[in-house]
Amino acid sequence: MGVKWLLRMLLLCSLLVATNSMAAEIHGRSSTQFLWFNDIFTQQSQQEIAQYLQIGITNIDKAGKFSIYGYGRGSQDLSNGNGLNGRLYYLYLDYRNLFDKVDIRAGRQFVNIAAGNALIDGAKIDLKNIGPVALTVLGGRNVIFGLDGELSHSGDAVFGVAGNLVGFKHTDLEIGYFAKWNDVSDGPARETLGGSFKQYLFNSLKVYANARYDLYSEVFSEVLAGAKYFPIPNLVLTGEWYQSYPTFDADSFYAVFAVSRYQEGVFRADYRINDMFSVNAGYSRQDYGDDGAADVYQLGCRIRPIEPVVVNLSYDKRHGFNGSLDGGIIDVAYDVTKTLQLAAGLQFDVYTREDLATTGHEIARKYWGGAKYKLAKNMSASLRIEDNVNRQYSNDWQGRAVFNYDF
Repeated sequence: MGVKWLLRMLLLCSLLVATNSMAAEIHGRSSTQFLWFNDIFTQQSQQEIAQYLQIGITNIDKAGKFSIYGYGRGSQDLSNGNGLNGRLYYLYLDYRNLFDKVDIRAGRQFVNIAAGNALIDGAKIDLKNIGPVALTVLGGRNVIFGLDGELSHSGDAVFGVAGNLVGFKHTDLEIGYFAKWNDVSDGPARETLGGSFKQYLFNSLKVYANARYDLYSEVFSEVLAGAKYFPIPNLVLTGEWYQSYPTFDADSFYAVFAVSRYQEGVFRADYRINDMFSVNAGYSRQDYGDDGAADVYQLGCRIRPIEPVVVNLSYDKRHGFNGSLDGGIIDVAYDVTKTLQLAAGLQFDVYTREDLATTGHEIARKYWGGAKYKLAKNMSASLRIEDNVNRQYSNDWQGRAVFNYDF
């Protein structure tokens, strides 16, 4: 589904609007962008012009239940003859509160439940107001993007179902099932059970957890458990534990290989001292199984010395598996006027990797600068230019110029 398909669907949407109501509202954003960069595969300089279009059509019917939403991208390579490329990210019809119990979305859309997520050409149905549990059912063609277009074929499909606890002010709970097919004539290539939980306690504590269990591999592919504590309004303490275990489709060549479990424990504190100054600090322990572990320390602050200026500073230190790193970032934004903002930044990293042990330390630097200008209430322009200096590039210039029009 490329640019032609997007244009045809937008034309169809316009016809639907015209036949249903003359009071329909059309809103969205057109973003025209010019990009230049070095292609990471060919190392050639490349220039592209891209057009993004996001559109929403609402109030199509008198009750305001029917809407249409779309988002797509078309790009033209100007330097290497790759031609026109298009992507349709989503385009769906949305009908809400059918019989005050059903929400329906049909078309290309991103679907996400605790057990899995995908971009599909299909439908999602939410059944609500039926008691303490709301149900979600979804399914359709699995959309897979490659570098030059879509890689999906007719056999790619997904299906999912989830139940959500409703009516409890301080509690969120979801349990679901998600399946994926690479060929609908065969059995599922992947089946996953998933759940998510969130609980608020004592007006100062939030505990949460997410988990996914792969039925084919019989392992938990992802687990997250955490808590956020607010002892005072300006202080947030966060503790998390995360685990992931790589899993593959049942028919994948990689399913026969042994893999390592990854685990990470995180502690972080964020404190806003006043409107001018806030600080944060964190520590994480990264465990790569038999391969080793690493310790990561983070410090940062946000300073507003005068009203129009914001300075963000951060420092990272990592030591352990696969090398070490010491680095920092400084980012400055200055609101020159209500319509003009200037920004600039620097990232400086000193690192070693196990494969660089004989050459000692390596240094990587990144410089960037940019500006945003509001031309009118519904029009803006921005420019960002960046240069990377590292082991691979003595200079790697890239940038983006953007013109946005809201309607």
